[in-house]
Amino acid sequence: MRQALPGERPITVHVDRWRAGLPPDAWPDGFPTSGDVWRRDVFAVADAYRAGSASARQLLAAVLIWGYGPIGYGPWRAAKSLGGDPTGQRLTSALEEVAVSAPDEAVLRTAYQRFRDPGQARLPWLGPAFFTKVLYFVGYRRGVGGVQPLILDRVVASRLPAEAGVTRRNGWSSDEWLAYLRWAAEQAQTRGVEPEVVELAVAQGR
Repeated sequence: MRQALPGERPITVHVDRWRAGLPPDAWPDGFPTSGDVWRRDVFAVADAYRAGSASARQLLAAVLIWGYGPIGYGPWRAAKSLGGDPTGQRLTSALEEVAVSAPDEAVLRTAYQRFRDPGQARLPWLGPAFFTKVLYFVGYRRGVGGVQPLILDRVVASRLPAEAGVTRRNGWSSDEWLAYLRWAAEQAQTRGVEPEVVELAVAQGR
């Protein structure tokens, strides 16, 4: 089991509300029922997805449960996102290269662009703030170093320094995302930590 990140706190969710709001086939097997969800819980679903024992819809549900947490409209938006890909095929196609090996920049750029393309994997209510969460959980490899997929949402974007290359509060291009990933990789190397630790520190304003 993956260890919690330094300073990480669990996300509290209303499990009954989420179960009632999501299609039964999308609920991740073995997901916490206590209401506290950690990154490691979502990584467990991502690991199962890569191993072929969890579906793309279960993966997306796990990410969205963690991402929305206790927000009241979370289950409704998540159901809309899942409804845009009832078989999970669009998600599977978008994540194909990211899931099989440690992704390089070209693979990450392609996956990002697929999630923005209505003809490929663009889904309702699944903008960059949430599909970068999907890419993070599927594609992040601890101990590998270098450029790794990380979460980019409004909170992170608002707290990044100018040198990170993110100029907008939302609607980021793949170039901006990759610039941020390179910056985080450099920061991680300098500090002797994982890039995801850099992302969490930015998100928490540390």
